[in-house]
Amino acid sequence: MTRAMSTDELGELVDSLLRPTVLPEAAVVVLCLAVAWVLVRLLRGRDAQPGSIWFGEGVIDGVLFPVLALLLAMAARWFLQGWLPPALLRLVVPVLMSLVVIRLTVRVLHRAYPQSTFMRVVERWVSWVAWIAVALWITGMLPLLMTELGAVAWTIGNSRISLRNLLDGGLTAVLVLMVALWVSAALEAKLMQATTGSLAVRKMAANTLRALLLFIGLMFALSAAGIDLTALGVLGGALGVGIGFGLQKLAANYISGFVILAERSMRIGDVVKVDGFEGRITDITTRYTLIRALNGRESIVPNEMMITQRVENSSLADPKVALNTVVQVAYGTDLASVMPQLVAAVAAVPRVLSDPGPGIQLSSFAADGLELTLPFWIADSHNGTGNVRSEVNLAILATLNRLGVDIPFPQRVLRQAP
Repeated sequence: MTRAMSTDELGELVDSLLRPTVLPEAAVVVLCLAVAWVLVRLLRGRDAQPGSIWFGEGVIDGVLFPVLALLLAMAARWFLQGWLPPALLRLVVPVLMSLVVIRLTVRVLHRAYPQSTFMRVVERWVSWVAWIAVALWITGMLPLLMTELGAVAWTIGNSRISLRNLLDGGLTAVLVLMVALWVSAALEAKLMQATTGSLAVRKMAANTLRALLLFIGLMFALSAAGIDLTALGVLGGALGVGIGFGLQKLAANYISGFVILAERSMRIGDVVKVDGFEGRITDITTRYTLIRALNGRESIVPNEMMITQRVENSSLADPKVALNTVVQVAYGTDLASVMPQLVAAVAAVPRVLSDPGPGIQLSSFAADGLELTLPFWIADSHNGTGNVRSEVNLAILATLNRLGVDIPFPQRVLRQAP
């Protein structure tokens, strides 16, 4: 009987779409979409943040456009119900609802996890489920399916759980978690855009806020799904055993991440060397630290390693870094005249600091000449050290050529045997 009813509803819908009254409905739908587009364009303005959840990259790829279009379509359907039988609007409303769910899920997941491959899979699954639900709703098969799912049930203790309850609870859980991720992403963006306070402290506050909101959202989602939260005591004990045996490394990395951010022993922007890899810290997450070398290579270092191993931090107390270069001059060179001019040439290089200024030392009596070592300091090692050392060497070479000082090099004389 239910199957015949759904078939009749589908046939009635097809017949209604073939009636002449569908043309005014089509005009109303186009008007609703146009009004929604204009409103979003006006609200977005020219200075809107790109990639926002509400507005997206353009005008129609955010959450606000389908929401406004849905509200206008529902209002038009209510207003026209006494004049025109609903046909096209009966299709447009569920389609717009599905579009709202898809856009909300995609935008929130993109904002919360921009680099996650797993979230791309979740987005595709949500899209498939939403469109299938729309198709079932339009064809009238959704009530039949929900009735059949409600009939498949089993009893656990004193509770009766059906597939329909699990589906309703799962959808509610997804909605609650999406809202929690949305709020956490918005608050995290506000924290990271602030100019007051340390960047590491703001990063720690953002990570803590996201974890707290996700935990609260998960509790609400489990409660909405009909799961007794008192049973989580047993789950917590099992989770503790799991952490003790299998997840201790993961837990150690998360705890180490909060310790690093709280102690400020390493900060975003510091130049560090760990496990033979040297570079600049570009991000500190709750699980790992991202280090970018000067040649563009990036290393993902677990936070536990940053706590338990020796880490050389060139920027912790002072961002200044000492470098040096070596040059040889011929024996017999007037060092008292040459050395001050070499120091002045190195000091003229733009990235070389004047405090502490460069120096010069007679470091060795080499086999081919007098070896001079010129130490100097820079404060922006994240911009590279090889390029500034090259500028210093070029300045030294130009000064020696101007003074007519020879740079000795080994010479070999070959004699042909008679």
